Amino acid sequence: MATFNNEVEAIDALAADYKKLQAEIGKVIIGQDQVVKDVLLSIFSDGHSLLVGVPGLAKTLLIKTISDALHLSFKRIQFTPDLMPSDITGAEILDDQRNFKFVRGPIFANIILADEINRTPPKTQAALLEAMQEKHVTIGGHMHPLDKPFFVLATQNPIEQEGTYPLPEAQLDRFMFNIVLDYPAYEAELQIVRATTSDNKVTLNKVIGGEEIMAYQHVIRRIPVTDNVLNYAVGLVAKTRPNTEKADAKANQYLSWGAGPRASQFLVLGAKCHAAINGKYAPDIEDVRAVALPVLRHRIVRNYKAEADGISVEDLIKGMM
Repeated sequence: MATFNNEVEAIDALAADYKKLQAEIGKVIIGQDQVVKDVLLSIFSDGHSLLVGVPGLAKTLLIKTISDALHLSFKRIQFTPDLMPSDITGAEILDDQRNFKFVRGPIFANIILADEINRTPPKTQAALLEAMQEKHVTIGGHMHPLDKPFFVLATQNPIEQEGTYPLPEAQLDRFMFNIVLDYPAYEAELQIVRATTSDNKVTLNKVIGGEEIMAYQHVIRRIPVTDNVLNYAVGLVAKTRPNTEKADAKANQYLSWGAGPRASQFLVLGAKCHAAINGKYAPDIEDVRAVALPVLRHRIVRNYKAEADGISVEDLIKGMM
């Protein structure tokens, strides 16, 4: 595992490697800078991400490209209505000597692409819960640790809801970020079409590996946070909880449910990482605001009045910041 002489040197190295990663990923992924940034923030913070966007926005390609640049093993699981938990985790089978042998499923990789996660029933969605939280799976009473580092990057199509199974709140809460992908800008789409309709092959260089990522994860956790930044992050989450002491007026009017303590934890971790990739040695309130949308948008539930008035989750979060 990478070692550093001091915290300043470690943060400087992280900021430099982040810039290299951006440049390398940018060879393939065009016009999605904020999305790439958010995914890398979640990885360096040891968190999972849910990517939401209409078909054709290169969600799968983005995740594969990031895994290549990070020199991490990658597995894609296509979630379908007939997918079973054992199709993800693996199962015990009888070998030639009639002994039980565990055959590892696709969950045993550094980066798991859970493609169209809302296409499979809750029983199979729940197979990811233990893996995401505990970093191991239990089969036949035996615990099998997963490869480290371990990240679940799931995708979801927001426009096609027929025949889908919306993720329960408990599983949504385990994703650090909810990242929304939008259509590329016109100029970016021109570049995408030009690059993808030619015969040129892009070769990605390996920037860092798993050991460096885990070292940076520990560095981020050691970054100090001042009391005013901590109070702002926890206070922002408290504002989202309707009918509580610190609830914002908009929360009381437009929300049925607010974010839990895990949101506060991810806000602080995300702010630390956002500060580090920008070469800062401690986060400020602007760093908390920079990660507030992806941390909170899947953790608060609008009521019927918000839907009737056309008030989006993003509008409510921005109004509370």
